[in-house]
Parts: sequence; structure tokens; C-alpha cells
Amino acid sequence: MAGRVEGKVALITGGASGIGRGCAERLAQEGATVVVTDLQDAKGAEVVEAIVAAGGKADYLHHDVTSEQAWIDVIAAIKARHGRLDTLVNNAGIGISASVLEMSLADFQRQTAINLDGVFLGVKHSIPLIREGKRGGSIVNMSSVAGLKGSAILAGYCATKGGVRLFTKSVAMECANAKDGIRVNSVHPGIIETPIWDSIMGTGEPGDNARPARPVVLDAMTAEGVPLGVKGYPEDIANGVLWLASDESRYVTGAELVIDGGLTIK
Repeated sequence: MAGRVEGKVALITGGASGIGRGCAERLAQEGATVVVTDLQDAKGAEVVEAIVAAGGKADYLHHDVTSEQAWIDVIAAIKARHGRLDTLVNNAGIGISASVLEMSLADFQRQTAINLDGVFLGVKHSIPLIREGKRGGSIVNMSSVAGLKGSAILAGYCATKGGVRLFTKSVAMECANAKDGIRVNSVHPGIIETPIWDSIMGTGEPGDNARPARPVVLDAMTAEGVPLGVKGYPEDIANGVLWLASDESRYVTGAELVIDGGLTIK
């Protein structure tokens, strides 16, 4: 099936690498005009260049998701360039691992600002433009399996992702009550080969290219905890996001799409 999101305009935050890039490329392949936003301007430009070279439609905007003014500016730019917004993928996020006794308040607040405040601001400022289109839309908030179960050294991260989970359900109910046709769902990735693991493992900054330690550690984690026995890749998450962005999921809202190889079964 081709053209599953043909004619739609989709905004993907944190789209310069990892899951965000996978979502941008997949939605573009299926006909969406994709707006990629990030702080990594060079990498964001590379994503757009690759999408356009493959025959897709995309552009890039510099975007700090923790800034309300930045959200106002990004939405205004999308309205000026494309005249509409149909899909928001709130994907931007960071992961900081530390004992709750050792994590600094600054790190806790920075992680919350990106992972949770950024989702709130995205929803707040995107819904009015989606509503202007008068044909409904889809908001996909990127949570995690860490939003479903606790982890000893990821208390701060779990707090943000658990917050995204229930925030999503509440906004889904608000949109349903408004009868605006906007569906709001969360996606919960498991062990996925992305750069965020470098920051979680303390081996690099978010967005860095794969480091030698990452695949080894992820493979070990996968062997120990994932029933299917294999780790996931950005395209596995992107396929789920594509379904939620498409009209195929027209009757789905407030749901949790878990894509984790069975990690959370037990």
C-alpha cells in the first residue's frame, strides 16, 4: 500500500537522528510533507536532503522544544509555508541515567523540560492549527517502555515518560470531547538502536554516531530481557507511527502502542 499519508503535513521534533529521522523518512515515503525540527542543524539538513533526494517533500527548522516562543515560531512557519498541519510527532527527548540520590536537580529539570514540557508545548500550540484544517488529525507522543515500568537508575527518565503516557490520555479525552477529530496516542519503544543510549550509558551526547560500546551493551540487554531475542531499529517505531498518522487508525485514540519485542510482557 502506497501513499498512506498522501497530502498530509507532519511535524516531527527531534527529527535529525534516531527514531525521529526514521519517522520523518517513513512518513515522507508514504506521501507526507515532513517538517523536521531539531537543535542539530547540520544533521537535520542531511535528513531533509536525503528525503528530497528520494523523491519526498521535507524542510527543516531549528527548534528548541523547551521554549514556548520557539513553538509559536515553528507553528507560524508551518502555517506560512504549508497552510496546514495534520500530524504532530512529539519525539524530541533525552535520557539521563543516575541514582535518584546522585542526580542533580539541574539534570532532572533539563530532562523534564525536554521530555515532558516539550510535549505539552507541542500539543498546546499544534492543536489550533490542526483544527483549522477541519479534517481531524493525529498527535503521536513518544513515550517509552520506561513509561510503563520502573528502572532503578532511570527514575527521572521514567517520571517524564510516565507523564507523557497519562498526559496523552488526558489530551485524547479533551479532543474527543471537543469533537475535533484529533486522535492522540503514545508510542512506547523498547530497546531500539538509537543515539539516545549513548547519553543513557554515559558514552556520548544525544545524536552522536554509533559508538563501539553501544551495540555490545544493547545486544547483551536484548539477550537478557527481550523475548523475541532481537533489538529494534528506528524503522520499527516509524512503522507504528505511520499507522497512527494514517487514516487506518481512525478509531484509535488514547491508546498505548508498545513496540518492544515483548520486553514488557513480564
